[in-house]
Amino acid sequence: MIGSRSKGVVLWTIVWFDLLLLSLPTLIIIGASFTSGDIVQFPPEGFSLKWYSKLWLLDDFKSAFLRTLYVSIICTLVSIPAGTLAAIGLARYRIRFHTTIQVYLLLPFTIPLVASGLGMMIFFGEIRILGQLWPVGLALCIINLPFMIWAVSAAVNGLDDQLENAAANCGAPPLQAFFTVTLPGVMPGVITGALLMFILAFNEFLVSLFLTDARTVTLPVSIYNSIRSVITPDLAAVSVVYIVIAFLAVLLLDKLVGLELFLKSK
Repeated sequence: MIGSRSKGVVLWTIVWFDLLLLSLPTLIIIGASFTSGDIVQFPPEGFSLKWYSKLWLLDDFKSAFLRTLYVSIICTLVSIPAGTLAAIGLARYRIRFHTTIQVYLLLPFTIPLVASGLGMMIFFGEIRILGQLWPVGLALCIINLPFMIWAVSAAVNGLDDQLENAAANCGAPPLQAFFTVTLPGVMPGVITGALLMFILAFNEFLVSLFLTDARTVTLPVSIYNSIRSVITPDLAAVSVVYIVIAFLAVLLLDKLVGLELFLKSK
């Protein structure tokens, strides 16, 4: 009994230590964003919301934020059909060179982002679309597409293929069976992957750095350009904006799919 209690104490000590270690940077940056001083410090010097109010008065921040939102939406919209069809095709059908295609689709995991960004910069420059905003969303979709395929594949593997056979036996043509049985069955994976793609695109810095200029700079690149000169508390406020967006994405995932189902799919 005593040994079991000691194990419980050790286990919960480790759990709380890990939780504190993971949350400490977030807590520090949140506290620093409310400082009334002019430099980033923790504990903050007083309490003030002036950096948040100043943030929304900055035209550069608002423009970069809207551009990042646009890029993230483009990335998500492209990844939904591409990742969903790829995952279903690889999981459900016997395709020639199946392993080769699967490895090819997972290549973005193995290629350094510096190489991906540089290659896309050269390619987009050759076809004369470098400097536009929508190719940035397309590039972010390419490098993060394995996450979408992974999420949908988990849902496809959990779907009973007898349901599709039953729809076919009832006379449903393949397209109708896909939209009425397969797609609704894998929708939790599609929603999970779409939210992942949006958050990853919203946070992506390195590839965006290669593909944007002063007219199309996204928020992560704008933050990088700012900290090269001086780190001010308004950058901490921007970081809190990222935290809030990630938190809202988790809440949306819980409402639409359920965190338990999402964790089981892993």
